Amino acid sequence: MGQTLTEIAQTLKDANKKVQLIYAFNGTGKTRLSREFKRLIAPKNTETEELEDAKAKILYYNAFTEDLFYWDNDLNADTNRKLKIQPNSFTDWVLRDQGQENNIITHFQHYTSDKLMPKFNERFNEITFSIAAGNENTIDNPQIRN
Repeated sequence: MGQTLTEIAQTLKDANKKVQLIYAFNGTGKTRLSREFKRLIAPKNTETEELEDAKAKILYYNAFTEDLFYWDNDLNADTNRKLKIQPNSFTDWVLRDQGQENNIITHFQHYTSDKLMPKFNERFNEITFSIAAGNENTIDNPQIRN
């Protein structure tokens, strides 16, 4: 007989590996497993200090993480478009503590275009974009579609 989600999560926790990649078809239980794993690593009833230690140990991605970023397309004036970053400990760590915004921009441009320039605001809670249009001109706040 197979293992329960709790048993699988415990096996992952005990594996002592830096990275574990889990992928599967939709509906097979990846999100349920990640929730169970998070419950083992950072139970809700722990002391604040223990919870902070747990946050430093794990980054997981599932459908709920997509809510960390969203587009504000300025539907009224259609000019002040930006990518909003919901407050969270991971992006705070990457951007504020590690100062990785330039590396993020480099990777972004690698997969898009070096003419498309993201710019983080000073609080690292939104990103605006511009496009180099030639002759040292830029197009600010272009509409970006996913």
